[in-house]
Amino acid sequence: MTTRSGPRPKAGFLKQHGLSLTAIAILLLWFVLYLINDPKTHRGSYFGNAIADWTGVVVTVIATKYFYEVGSAESKQPDRRFRGRVLETLRDHSLSIFLGLTGVGWTALYLKMDSEGKWGQVVGNIVSEWTQLLGLVLLTKRLIEAKSKESKASSENNE
Repeated sequence: MTTRSGPRPKAGFLKQHGLSLTAIAILLLWFVLYLINDPKTHRGSYFGNAIADWTGVVVTVIATKYFYEVGSAESKQPDRRFRGRVLETLRDHSLSIFLGLTGVGWTALYLKMDSEGKWGQVVGNIVSEWTQLLGLVLLTKRLIEAKSKESKASSENNE
């Protein structure tokens, strides 16, 4: 076996962002398949639900990379602390704030749409997905689950 000396080369863009890019590609595939199918069929309905689900996956992967939620083991750990109490609070709850504000936007869009229309059902499912994501972030701040890696890390940090 040979070992390299010196620092490891930096991973390329595709390697660093492979999960995000793949999740986005899958989401785009569901969009295309939904566009060319009738939402009143099982197949079309499935593709509409998949759009909402994979939108949640994409936002989970990307938002947890850039936002932080104090007390949540799943979110990114912040790089630095801020001097002001307001900025510190915004940083400590940036993931909840992001999900809350974008959830309000999705809800406002849904309320203006025909809930039975082709895209109304998809946006309604996205609103549901956002509610689940925000709820999960808030619940994981205080509650633990036995044998869960995230709960264990969180409970050890709180002791």
